[in-house]
Amino acid sequence: MEKRTCLAIVLAAGEGTRMKSALPKVLHRVAGLEMLGHVMAAAGAAGADALALVVGNGADKVRAAVAGFSHGGGKEGIFEQKERLGTAHAVLAAREAIARGYDDVLVVFGDHPLLEADVLSKARASLAEGAAVAVLGFRTPEPTGYGRLIERDGRLVAIREEKDCSEEERKITFCNSGLMAITGEHALPLLDAVGNDNAKGEFYLTDIVEIANRQGLSVVATEASGESALGINNRAQLAEAEAVWQDRKRREMMLSGVTLIAPETVFFSHDTEIGPDTVVEPNVWFGPGVEIAANVRIHAFSHLEEARVESGATVGPFARLRPGAEVMENAKVGNFCEIKKARIEPGAKVPHLSYIGDAVVGAAANIGAGTITCNYDGFNKHRTEIGAGAFVGTNSSLVAPLTIGAGAYIASGSVITQNVPDDALAFGRARQTTREGRGKLLRERLAGQKK
Repeated sequence: MEKRTCLAIVLAAGEGTRMKSALPKVLHRVAGLEMLGHVMAAAGAAGADALALVVGNGADKVRAAVAGFSHGGGKEGIFEQKERLGTAHAVLAAREAIARGYDDVLVVFGDHPLLEADVLSKARASLAEGAAVAVLGFRTPEPTGYGRLIERDGRLVAIREEKDCSEEERKITFCNSGLMAITGEHALPLLDAVGNDNAKGEFYLTDIVEIANRQGLSVVATEASGESALGINNRAQLAEAEAVWQDRKRREMMLSGVTLIAPETVFFSHDTEIGPDTVVEPNVWFGPGVEIAANVRIHAFSHLEEARVESGATVGPFARLRPGAEVMENAKVGNFCEIKKARIEPGAKVPHLSYIGDAVVGAAANIGAGTITCNYDGFNKHRTEIGAGAFVGTNSSLVAPLTIGAGAYIASGSVITQNVPDDALAFGRARQTTREGRGKLLRERLAGQKK
């Protein structure tokens, strides 16, 4: 099939009112990514050469958000619908982009976070086969409230709102998703032909189906899953979309060779990457920006965000990897450890109850329980470098900036404030003083002061 150019028009003009939020609806997140980002990614994966984003209330917030997306609003940029006069009116806000002459024009909604690229590709294929308009529909056993797709002899002849349906038409379970593909040749003429002679005085995109039929153009319906057609209008639906997305991702992970011991308790982000033969135990949360190599074990109740874990490493249980954490080959981050902007090099161990921040822990080094890198002075962060094969004893405080040499030994209970050379032994303890009987006197004095 000859390659066709494609413009995706993403309607993102929805308010946050029904979400009970000051945030525009399309900026609420599923799997750590704004709903709008999911939709833009699906359009891009379906071959959209450019994206035209139509915004309304909250336009500045939407503009700021899309600047960080990989598509960045697309080559055609952002268009504002200043008055909310219906879906056709919203699409025409991007008239300038449509007029550039793309072969295909996709119309999608920014609050459909489960939209799949395959669904859009299927609609585009219908255009390539000669249809002027392809409407995406879905089937549901409970069609109440949805517009029905009326078909005759393989053609879509109308989209009928439920209130206007006959008794027979109400039985139809093939419903309108609102998503549509139009050939670039016919897009503007059809949109310009839409009138507003209805109770609300608005211009409805769905009207182009009957307009195209009257002009003798081919109009078809293609089928999408109910999930792809799910639009989000409130927090309950947002949670429903999150659950569906997570189930999809869990299945995808397991089919790619990742073991999830209790899948329903593991939560991924939109960009989580995990290699085969990795085992993820129950109750693990992956925030954005996590890369896990093959043959890793993530123990239960761990929390990871913007972190990288290499092959053979283990993390947890009850570990937290914060942004910038790198756990290298065969390294270990154990229970109740927190790693932030630090690299744990191959074979190094941070077994339990430690905080390592703004640091490098050298290969095969061992960090004793209760060790912390004191990286913050109240104004600035400072770096700690621990050499290969070093041993840091239990309950040590390492006051940055600090370098501990390769093979050095830090005695337990030390506060280390000066650099330690390679293979040295460092003590940072106060001298112990014992005064006989003073414990009893202190206890009696404190008891007398108790209120």
